[in-house]
Amino acid sequence: MKFQPRRTEEPELNMTSLIDVVLLLLIFFMLSTKFIDEGRLQVRLPEAGVAPDAESARQSIEISVSAEGGYGVDGRPLINNSPDTLAAAIGKAAGGNRAMPVTIRADARAMHQSVVTAMDVAGRLGYRQINIATVNDGTQDR
Repeated sequence: MKFQPRRTEEPELNMTSLIDVVLLLLIFFMLSTKFIDEGRLQVRLPEAGVAPDAESARQSIEISVSAEGGYGVDGRPLINNSPDTLAAAIGKAAGGNRAMPVTIRADARAMHQSVVTAMDVAGRLGYRQINIATVNDGTQDR
């Protein structure tokens, strides 16, 4: 008996229905997605002005950082660069009022660590409004 080899047919995939399903899923996900930005952080950037107004300058504590890393509170230099001395000077200048804003004004050549230390001391004392002063030197043209 002689067997004839069967002709094998290659399976055929109908891609039309698969494409329809994918497009329907795409439309479903596009319509059901929420486009809401709920987790954004609101940041208020400082703006440089010509000169601070006198009323806000009297009602805030100003910490100055020199190029050598020395501190001054309200125009009076401190005897050393210790964070404890800075904390005592800030407490004396504020008179116990923790709601007063603190402004940090640093020299351009001051080390970053000195500025961060001043911010850290003010934060540990309970001051929540800490500002960094900027100076507009007029060299940038807008």
